[in-house]
Amino acid sequence: MEHISVEKMWKEYLDSLEEEKDGPSEYDAYSFCNDEESANRLAALVKEGKKRATSSLYLLYELEGEELPAINSYSIILNWTGDAQCVIRNTKVSLIPFNEVTNEFAKSEGEGDLSLEYWQEAHRAFFIEALKEIDKEFTEDMLVVCEEFEVVYPRQN
Repeated sequence: MEHISVEKMWKEYLDSLEEEKDGPSEYDAYSFCNDEESANRLAALVKEGKKRATSSLYLLYELEGEELPAINSYSIILNWTGDAQCVIRNTKVSLIPFNEVTNEFAKSEGEGDLSLEYWQEAHRAFFIEALKEIDKEFTEDMLVVCEEFEVVYPRQN
């Protein structure tokens, strides 16, 4: 069940659009990672403007028959308990082999020491664990869905 704050935040965002009478009609709502500490930490980094990107394995989208995120799609970032934290809009979506993800992208994820090495280590471990659940093995050339986004509500100063 969706937290009441999600619908409330979406309505507030739409109400804040001065120039557009017909704002976007669809959004997704999710939290990052699969544990409370990470979900809350990453949501805070997004709100602070430090985390401007996220990534996931293409294979998981493919196996679940899920559509890839799109440019100009909207999401509400949640904390672990499902409380809405902010609204983001995707500005870029790319499919990149894991071993070709750039320093620039790693830095935009806003995690750890912002290095590519940190990104690779953290994401390799996360992807290996996720793939174990479906009896698949991680390879360095697996496609990664790289999303870049901006916080659109509440607006950052």
